[in-house]
Amino acid sequence: MSRPLPSWRRAVLAPTALAAALASVAAASALTPPQITPRPKVEALAKAIDTRFFDAPRAHRIAAELRAEAKKGVYDKLTDPRDFAAALTERLRPLDGHFSVSWTPPGPTTSQRGPSGPPSFLARRGGYGFAAVRILPGNIGYIDMRGFAHFEPTGDQAVRRAADAALALVAGTDAVIFDLRENFGGSPAMVGYLIGHFTPDGAKIYNTFKTRGEPDGDEGPTVPITTQRRLETPLYVLTSGRTASAAESFAYTLQAAKRATVVGEASRGGANPGGSAPLDDGLSVFISSGTPINPITGTNWEGTGVIPDVPTTADEALAQAQRLALAKLVSAPLGEPALTENRWTLEALEAHPQIAHERLAAYAGGYGPFEAAVDGKVLVLRYGRQPQNVLTPLDENGLFFVEGAPSRRIRFDPDGLIFLSPDGSQTRQMRNGAAAAGR
Repeated sequence: MSRPLPSWRRAVLAPTALAAALASVAAASALTPPQITPRPKVEALAKAIDTRFFDAPRAHRIAAELRAEAKKGVYDKLTDPRDFAAALTERLRPLDGHFSVSWTPPGPTTSQRGPSGPPSFLARRGGYGFAAVRILPGNIGYIDMRGFAHFEPTGDQAVRRAADAALALVAGTDAVIFDLRENFGGSPAMVGYLIGHFTPDGAKIYNTFKTRGEPDGDEGPTVPITTQRRLETPLYVLTSGRTASAAESFAYTLQAAKRATVVGEASRGGANPGGSAPLDDGLSVFISSGTPINPITGTNWEGTGVIPDVPTTADEALAQAQRLALAKLVSAPLGEPALTENRWTLEALEAHPQIAHERLAAYAGGYGPFEAAVDGKVLVLRYGRQPQNVLTPLDENGLFFVEGAPSRRIRFDPDGLIFLSPDGSQTRQMRNGAAAAGR
């Protein structure tokens, strides 16, 4: 986890001809970066790792290896800072998932800085990391998070209010899915705050940070949880190979506490938080200054990633989590028509029969104000100027559901079509001409 968050700044340029000219020069020079002398940069890198990396013995060893390699001339040809950054990142990344050397071109855009702030996807314009919140069929809450924005116990609480709003939208759902497949991490404060809404007060489940040169800290909530904690709500976390850092902590903590089911692919495997150290000439390195220790497992996910409880591809993870949630909810004491709606939704997520084109064409025609037609390889239902509904077959005997709305079913019979609802109600539309043909 990145703690503190990396510093992102906004350039402020004077609207003058001189500023415009300088910007043009900077843009041109960015195409041909100034050359560097690699050995002093390796020394600066080794010194930063030696003094900042969380594991002092390993830090000394890594620094010594880098100095020895530089002395042998291993990096002498890397005079382009971009090549230097890429090569040293590749050299260091296997030693810690957060090691990253980067280069930013110098110029007016880096010499005249504005106030620091989080990456855009963690700021207000990015919804503070909350990309989407919605209710899936079967009354399953879905929260798509692209990052864990930071907030303090006091001061501006806009980030926390965004989290509260997301949780409020899914407060009435019967299960919740957190989608972290595209989440690259962020702040432990948000991790603890969200987990606290689904676990008991005072639960000994949060990671303890062992940080070099600092007292231990933990990831527990930094502000009180004021709403009712959802201790029994089924919880699912989606992961992929892109899930990293704080997102991994969120999944790992809930998994270790047996509070959530992790679905998808093993995550990236970067556990250790830290920050950026300058190497001058536009170069910097991200170094892990601490490591989390989970009180239940006694370790963390560094190198291995969070291993899913239910492995599947990233693309299939959401549908698989929906199946797991609905399979659990079909026997929940929800009553009707909720149980039927859940069962229908689960059936809609399963494999569907392939219906031959000729068979689909047999259903085409007018049914009162409705029209069924074959559109490419699918059967669609049209009604006036409304967008057409795609009908997906559930069996080979004329039973379909409306794509995107599995609780809406349609059955075709020889004389018409019947709209079915989970509450047992039915509406029939005669096939145009069927009544006359029957007289």
